Amino acid sequence: MVRLPLTPAEVERGQRLGALLRRARGERSMLETALDARVSPETLRKIETGRVATPAFSTIAAIAEVLDLSLDAVWAEINPERGVEPTSPGHHPRKRLAS
Repeated sequence: MVRLPLTPAEVERGQRLGALLRRARGERSMLETALDARVSPETLRKIETGRVATPAFSTIAAIAEVLDLSLDAVWAEINPERGVEPTSPGHHPRKRLAS
């Protein structure tokens, strides 16, 4: 299977995702965060550094849960031009990080 090169927008979005996860993780160790999310520390490192710009949804959902981030907040952070698109009436994001 041939994988198409990422667009500049996808690369930039991956960098924003990595920065968001690093900020949310704070002083918590990468190893602890990865193990709690049931992903490898190498996977988390690659996502945080932007080397994996388009990780699987389930991976991001698991990491977001461990870091107490709502997926709405993650979406808004990595797609600032699109903003938050609520998933259901009355849905409240758990945590929103300042830029």
